[in-house]
Amino acid sequence: MVGKVVIVTGGNAGIGLETARSLAERGARVLLACRDPARGAAARDLLAAATGNQDVHYRPLDLASLASVRQFADNILKTEKRLDVLINNAGSTGFGFTKTEDGLVTGMQVNHFAPVLLTSLLLPLLKASAPSRIINVSSLLHTQARLRVDNLNMEKETADSFRDSDVYCNSKLCNILVAVELARQLEGTGVTVNALHPGYVKTDILKKSTKNPFLYALVWLSTMMTKDPWEGAQTSIFLAVSPEVEGVSGCYFSDCHVANASRKAQDRELAKKVWERSLELVNGDKLK
Repeated sequence: MVGKVVIVTGGNAGIGLETARSLAERGARVLLACRDPARGAAARDLLAAATGNQDVHYRPLDLASLASVRQFADNILKTEKRLDVLINNAGSTGFGFTKTEDGLVTGMQVNHFAPVLLTSLLLPLLKASAPSRIINVSSLLHTQARLRVDNLNMEKETADSFRDSDVYCNSKLCNILVAVELARQLEGTGVTVNALHPGYVKTDILKKSTKNPFLYALVWLSTMMTKDPWEGAQTSIFLAVSPEVEGVSGCYFSDCHVANASRKAQDRELAKKVWERSLELVNGDKLK
């Protein structure tokens, strides 16, 4: 990875930190895109000391603010000559029935809408740097999604009908659908897009899930079945560096192998609609 530039969103903790560590060890220029300045700077210093790679940097990115996403992307386009790998790793749950300053449901924006905007803004640089790779960290929980394009922002939910689990599962399905649609759009450009299930990993997201009855059982089972962050990062790392996936695009991976996604996740027409509607929403067409 020497000479290559990589962005890891949420690269200051969990599988994002372990992914960034491995890429830094391989000599990449690693940009940690995360919200908290103190944690971002601490992760940068930790990785630089642990790997001996001083080309690790923190860049502020708050996925709950589309203005922050645009500012981050603008900075990257102005300062970086190339972008070889974009890893949309950051994600969370437990936000409840809240909306961001952009009018989007917080969980959907952080896990899906903001990564869509970020990816779309960075596509010119990714194309210019081809062969390059986009990697979306999804989840096996996409199989539990109850996704409707006409309710993509969950705007038709009420406080009584709203469930955090629906937001998380729907957003993880969207992560895969985005990979499917972008793979179609980017065919022949040298830019590949894939999604992955990292496994059930012992990270902060599971702690937040205890607020959610649907996911509580997963946390309870985690003592027996989860991976540690290093193990959870391996499929992200594989998709970022392996020559085996050169030219492979639009696929869903688990444990470093192509896996079976749900039927909805393979629906190309749905993928196209989700991508188009998502772009409408992040560009201010929230009320239609």
